[in-house]
Amino acid sequence: MRADAKKNRDHLLTVAGTAVAEQGVDASMRDIARRAGVGLATLLRHFPTREALLEALLHASFEELTAKAAEFASSDSPGDALVAWTRDCVAWTTTYRGVTVLMAAAIEDEASALHASCVTLRAAGTRLLTRAQDAGVARMDIDGDDLFALIAMLAWLGDQPSLAPRADHLIDVVARAVLHEAASASR
Repeated sequence: MRADAKKNRDHLLTVAGTAVAEQGVDASMRDIARRAGVGLATLLRHFPTREALLEALLHASFEELTAKAAEFASSDSPGDALVAWTRDCVAWTTTYRGVTVLMAAAIEDEASALHASCVTLRAAGTRLLTRAQDAGVARMDIDGDDLFALIAMLAWLGDQPSLAPRADHLIDVVARAVLHEAASASR
């Protein structure tokens, strides 16, 4: 990609990131183009669909969360690693309102531009969960799909102004439900 084209693309992503942070994943493509000082056709030339724009916007964050999971995998405490990564995922979702609904749909839709990134992220969480299960500190009756659903549920709370203050407490509740060591430590 030419340097000027990359600069334009990066500018569009910066503007889109601000718009999506303010308005959620349904931010108007026309508004994003206007804010970026370009025509809608220019935006669509770079990102032909809203989903393509969101995939480009979210891709770096997905990679960071996946890398964090790999870092946490070397932790001495598999349970703490799983909870810390879950907290990071939930915290990240509050950046872009509505992203959890989008991710839940994309993980089931192989044609989605977000599908591969969501599957990779779920696999990273599954590895942390499996490690905690292998260490005997996590319930055996949940899997990566369940973990992904729990994260989506907790992230949804952050999108609800009246429930957002409860999110940290409820992450602790879910952690105690998932981890044997957390449950016994709180008794």
